[in-house]
Amino acid sequence: MTKAKKIPKRRSGFVIREFRIVEYDALIELWNGAGLPHKPRGRDTKKNISSEIHHANAIFLVAEKEGTLIGSAFGTHDGRKGWINRVAVLPEYRRSGLATQLVREVEKRLTDAGIDIIACLIEEWNKESVTFFERLGYKRHNDISYFTKRRYPDI
Repeated sequence: MTKAKKIPKRRSGFVIREFRIVEYDALIELWNGAGLPHKPRGRDTKKNISSEIHHANAIFLVAEKEGTLIGSAFGTHDGRKGWINRVAVLPEYRRSGLATQLVREVEKRLTDAGIDIIACLIEEWNKESVTFFERLGYKRHNDISYFTKRRYPDI
């Protein structure tokens, strides 16, 4: 499957488009400004993200306004289930519909790739994200336990 390149979308003075690795520092600045926990010495290293964005199953979108990254949403899939990750919006752009537009674009691209199940993992403390995804029609599954096995603790 080849990754479809789309023309950037302009909405309310901002553009939703594919992330470019040359913007890595701006992405980390966005995540810091949005209060999104990340692992810049682990899974979120420039090297790791650079590798990921070239996979056919990866969708790395950002929202840009006047040359500044103001939002992000990433998606991946394994051929049967899609995942939405790294949804972040700078505080001054929250409640503007930007996060919804980013998530809807990731959902559209996953659906276009033949993915019928889309999921996200949200830590219990992140009540704002829980409410956001519930408003978008996502169903919480309290009967699921999440397990990980990590090669290193900071990845």
